[in-house]
Amino acid sequence: MPKNLTEWIRESRRILVFTGAGISTPSGIPAFRGAGGLWTTKKPVYYQDFMAMESARVEYWQYKLELWEEHGDARPNVIHEAIVHLEQSGRVAMVVTQNVDGLHRAAGTSEELLVEVHGTGSLVECQSCGHREPPEASFEVFKKEGKCPSCVCGGYLKPATISFGQSLREDDLNRAFAAAGSCDLVLALGSTLSVSPANSIPMAAAQTGVPYIIINRDETDHDNLPQVTLRLFDNLEDIVPPAVSEALDSEP
Repeated sequence: MPKNLTEWIRESRRILVFTGAGISTPSGIPAFRGAGGLWTTKKPVYYQDFMAMESARVEYWQYKLELWEEHGDARPNVIHEAIVHLEQSGRVAMVVTQNVDGLHRAAGTSEELLVEVHGTGSLVECQSCGHREPPEASFEVFKKEGKCPSCVCGGYLKPATISFGQSLREDDLNRAFAAAGSCDLVLALGSTLSVSPANSIPMAAAQTGVPYIIINRDETDHDNLPQVTLRLFDNLEDIVPPAVSEALDSEP
């Protein structure tokens, strides 16, 4: 009889957890790529335009302010907490997330075991000197004055997310692929697995023969690949926390 999710988790010791927007929808953050999602209705501001034009910087900060006011008080949910419980049991090799909401970090995922491949909106970053700080003061400045915030060095501040046209951080990719090369199970949770190069991280592990489990309510780009060991179309909040609890509670 094929193994179920609980059995795969129980028998694994170095799990690569790969997450997408679907794990944060129970926290009230909509999936950007779903029907009517923000990426289907908003034209992105490219990084090169942000750096070159004040009008683009204002447009970008206005968009980020709207998101901050709507979702800035979002909190981790039972899925994020289940992943933390997996880490506390010693089973997590790495948590690699496409999300920029910072909820893994807020839930307690250790920084050394977390790769935010698309950056994080929980910090702002100077594009000149690299200084990072919490975003609240920058949003207040923009909201009150309508001026884009700047660093003490004079550089442009922007949320520390990866914008369109901006390169992913090489160190983050290296850490993620290193984990993919040493894990013994891949759990892809709440991702459409359609964004490159992030979607190549779980596949790098699966192509070595590591069991590959995908859990997402909607279809993904990897559903029909032969490397997929188990495909579940359930709501994540209904299946992941109980499976983790059962796996950990049944330890010998």
